Amino acid sequence: MKIALITENSQAAKNATIHSALTAVAEPLGHQVFNYGMYTAEDEASLTYVMNGILAGILLNSKAADFVVTGCGTGMGSMLACNAMPGVFCGLVIDPTDAFLFAQINDGNAISMPYAKGFGWAAELNLQDVYRKLFEGERGLGYPKERAEIMAKNRGILKSLKDASCKDMVTVLKSVDQDLVKAAIAGKQFQDHFFANAQDEAIRDYVKGVLEGAPALADA
Repeated sequence: MKIALITENSQAAKNATIHSALTAVAEPLGHQVFNYGMYTAEDEASLTYVMNGILAGILLNSKAADFVVTGCGTGMGSMLACNAMPGVFCGLVIDPTDAFLFAQINDGNAISMPYAKGFGWAAELNLQDVYRKLFEGERGLGYPKERAEIMAKNRGILKSLKDASCKDMVTVLKSVDQDLVKAAIAGKQFQDHFFANAQDEAIRDYVKGVLEGAPALADA
């Protein structure tokens, strides 16, 4: 599984801590982790929680990523922005129990975490425990197990509802402020990660067009 890490500006200083915890758990399980930044609070390309949602939509719909790990101060803003995108099912995860239940009941493709609220002593251990509950073993088995069938049915209904209520990702990208899209994809190493992994040609072409029209950043 390809896992994308996205960190917004208010919590960018914690990117290294989050990335280290994620790779420590995910890579031994055979998953790949791609760090889309922000990498430090001083990055020239700055991500807001709204941009986190746009990036999650681009990465998941293009299949450049199979799962997105993101967050913000409370985790709520990034969760809302992610869930505004087509094909993105993002849960607010605070602790390992949240992670387990989200993986088994909702089987979504993104999580948002609070990186300011409650992020104190031994926070990196909580992160590792969360990632273990997310990425170890088979997902979507249901909890409790006797409700697995109805949970799977409800996931399908929710997907159909989202498909009916959302436009496709290219239409979304064309419809929103183009300066916002440019800023969201302007981060360091975005092109290396995205174009090496994206599988949807229409999204690739649109993102390429936006990048070619965007001013180059010094650290891009």
